[in-house]
Amino acid sequence: MPTPRRSRRFGSSAAHQRLMMANLAASLFAAEAITTSEAKAKHLRPIAEKLITKAKKAQEEGPMQVHRIRQIQAFLGDQEMTYKLVHDVAPRYAERNGGYTRILKMGIRSGDSAKMARIELV
Repeated sequence: MPTPRRSRRFGSSAAHQRLMMANLAASLFAAEAITTSEAKAKHLRPIAEKLITKAKKAQEEGPMQVHRIRQIQAFLGDQEMTYKLVHDVAPRYAERNGGYTRILKMGIRSGDSAKMARIELV
């Protein structure tokens, strides 16, 4: 028997999963709400919240500011979404300590009966 995996792979490799989560996170920051499967939404939540926390820390002046922005850019791979996250989304949560996203369950998808959910920024 192969060793059990620690997390979901969504039917593909770990590299593909990382890129898929990066695209979902970029879409979330662009539209501020997306509809996806419940499993993907639950997997995306901690990733998005860590990116918002890193963007909040990038607001502080200091030697780590550029480093944090570059870390966000390296994960997302989209310069426009990095700019929007750091300059538009993160300042909204300056006084909030976590809990930046909300998952709303929406029912099942008619094609394959997958549980659907809407993840949005609070």
